[in-house]
Amino acid sequence: MSAPPRRLLAGTLTGLLARLWVSSLRLTLVEAPALAAVAERPWIYAFWHGQQLALLRWARRRPTLAMVSLSRDGALQACALPCLGMDIVRGSSSRGGAGGVRAMVRRMRAGDADAAFAVDGPRGPRGTVAPGALAVARATGGVVVPLASASAAGWVLERTWDRYELPRPFARVAVALGAPLDPRALAAEGDEMRPRAGGALDPLGIGPAIDAARHRAVAALQACAPEGGAHASARQRERDDGATATSRRVV
Repeated sequence: MSAPPRRLLAGTLTGLLARLWVSSLRLTLVEAPALAAVAERPWIYAFWHGQQLALLRWARRRPTLAMVSLSRDGALQACALPCLGMDIVRGSSSRGGAGGVRAMVRRMRAGDADAAFAVDGPRGPRGTVAPGALAVARATGGVVVPLASASAAGWVLERTWDRYELPRPFARVAVALGAPLDPRALAAEGDEMRPRAGGALDPLGIGPAIDAARHRAVAALQACAPEGGAHASARQRERDDGATATSRRVV
């Protein structure tokens, strides 16, 4: 069933407003050098819910697919995200998920495209990795690229389940791409189903890799700030893990 015209209009207007907001942000990009070695393979970006807005400030290297749920809210997102440069596939882990993953894999195999997953979605638990990103990486011969953001000034919506982060207009944000995670490195089929801490299945260590990318994003903001003026929000003031990455101020 198609969405009502008013919802489609609301989604488009939301997307245009978000595009204007995002375009005001000043970007520092942090890239792991190891990404150069896998430039010819599909990339499946993996990030936590709540950091999406700042991530959209980075102009991705090629068309990127995002899965949007079949719900009414998903219909709104399906109109908003194309305004921000994303290609849409409908589906979710709860309704039509398998079909959505298959459609995404078909499109990636047919053309030059990457994919993006909020891996703890669509409704959490927050910080728990769902299997979609790994499944798409294995099916397309791609790699999982950990992705995270941080903002120098903004708000955290505490009452939302994902603690959504809203950078202030014209704030500096950092987007960090971690070293690629290759599904081919998994030893054996049995190892892939080995539970991690808390009972979650994360054989590639996607969750810790996203957290490490977050640390690098925060460190990049602190490096950009005037001496004594690092102003990442308290929730983003995390210690860098010391991994080497290249950082460049884009705007």
